Amino acid sequence: MTQQTQKVALVTGASGGIGAETAKRLARDGFTVIVNYAGNAAPAEATVREIEAAGGKAITAQADVSDPAAVRRLFDHAEAAFGGVDVLVNNAGIMKLASLADTDDALFDQTIAVNLKGVFNTLREASRRLRDGGRIINISSSVVGLLPVNYGVYAATKAAVETMSAILTKELRGRGITVNAIAPGPTATKLFLDGKPAEVVERLSKAAPLERLGQPEDIASTIAFLAGPDGAWVNGQTLRVNGGII
Repeated sequence: MTQQTQKVALVTGASGGIGAETAKRLARDGFTVIVNYAGNAAPAEATVREIEAAGGKAITAQADVSDPAAVRRLFDHAEAAFGGVDVLVNNAGIMKLASLADTDDALFDQTIAVNLKGVFNTLREASRRLRDGGRIINISSSVVGLLPVNYGVYAATKAAVETMSAILTKELRGRGITVNAIAPGPTATKLFLDGKPAEVVERLSKAAPLERLGQPEDIASTIAFLAGPDGAWVNGQTLRVNGGII
């Protein structure tokens, strides 16, 4: 087994898409994985069963990351089950698009609550409780640089995540903990595909020089790199994992 065998990874929003693929990849790399989900237990449990069938170790843990008390309980659960957390992957998020003029208060508040406060809640807890030598990997988005219309609030939350990541790197000086962000481009997940006409998906699939959508496995592989020994000297960075979209 690898040197990571006894290490524990907590992946938020891990019941599907990038989160589920990340959980499975980290389990293959030897991590014990906590598969967090917000509301629907069934897909999270299916991810755990798949991990276990492949010889890995994982459990599910329900928590709404926008709720500070729920996040504290999530870390409590991890400590009770496995003694602590070594890797935090902040993957939970929502994407509801509208122009700024058409964004109502409910959409704004929900996006901020999950995408920004949710990440803040887990970062605050991890700052206090992550084991020394650990890794924090936050999921941003390439829309921060691309600035497409109708993404104003969503992109703003992801830009804030990148800023918090860079600052937390400095605040954790001396503990051997790295903090990085990954900014995927268009990726074939339910979150991305839902509500988009076929012609829009086709256009976006050709936007990168590699002329395809990213796959959840592409993002999970980059997360695994940052979580593993080869990523030990990468710190305070945002990696644009997007096939070359500028």
